[in-house]
Amino acid sequence: MAYISFQPNDYFNTKLWTGNATNSTAITGVGFQPDFVWIKNRSTTTNHNLFDAIRGATYRVYSDDTSAQVQATDSLTSFDSDGFTLGNGSPCNGSGNSIVGWNWKANGQGSANNDGSTNTTYTSANTTAGISIVKWTPSGSAETVGHGLGAVPKMIITKNLGASQGWFTYHHSIGNGKYLLLNTTAAEATDSSAWNDTTPTSSVFSVGAQFGGSPYIAYCFAEKKGFSKFGSYTGNGSTDGVFIYTGFKPAFFLWKRHNSTGGWYIADNTRSPFNLVDKVLGPNDNNQESAFGTVQNFDFCSNGIKLRGTNVDSNYDGGQYIYMAFAEAPLVSSNGVPAVAR
Repeated sequence: MAYISFQPNDYFNTKLWTGNATNSTAITGVGFQPDFVWIKNRSTTTNHNLFDAIRGATYRVYSDDTSAQVQATDSLTSFDSDGFTLGNGSPCNGSGNSIVGWNWKANGQGSANNDGSTNTTYTSANTTAGISIVKWTPSGSAETVGHGLGAVPKMIITKNLGASQGWFTYHHSIGNGKYLLLNTTAAEATDSSAWNDTTPTSSVFSVGAQFGGSPYIAYCFAEKKGFSKFGSYTGNGSTDGVFIYTGFKPAFFLWKRHNSTGGWYIADNTRSPFNLVDKVLGPNDNNQESAFGTVQNFDFCSNGIKLRGTNVDSNYDGGQYIYMAFAEAPLVSSNGVPAVAR
């Protein structure tokens, strides 16, 4: 059984709000000062906006776009002790719009890390929760980069900040010779110039010639029993779908079919507080929130996820999928109380 000494919402939380198009709008109730904030306007077709404490408030990148980092002074304007403050821009604070923010706690702006063959500008690492943010400038050839986690990352999401380039994504389930692009529906691609055919270690991750020329940001995640899980599953094409054991009651679930074309999707327990879970957003597109009804949905259980739909993007018979999940509650919490079903 899973056990952790902290509450999952100490380090990850989902926050919903209704935009008011007003400057200096404080979003509170996150429960901590977030270091990585991923915002999506659920009501309109607008980009996913990603912010972090290393790059600083107002600097955003789009998960559904290859564009370089841009500064938007009407977006997220500060990271606060219990949340963040927004400007009056529509993507993050559109009037009357329903908006979601997913929040992770790393370690502030962090500091330089010299564990790898190239030093990082900043590495912000939360070793307890297995979350780190890394900024560095690649050389354009094979090198190693310090992530600061003290554990092997299972998933790494990267973006070139200074040029138009896709979001190269590593997931341990598909291995070090392949990559996925967070901004597209493309299947996994084989290319040694991404991760240099080298599995990350407890101190560094490896990159190759795909990386170079401009500063990059990387969001790195190590698995923590009872808090996070980075795995894979094979679909069965049935409404009595497979069960994905996580060892905790899920709060956040991101998945992608990796052996064929298919979108990326995010579901959470805040937008869908009851089973069936069917409200999803796509990191690779700017679409407003969709409810997939009975074709693509699942249950969040006390110890994992039960697939209930037959959509090819989530449960195709023989389809292969990777996922990232964070907990609402561990199967057994620090006070010895077991999680219960929804």
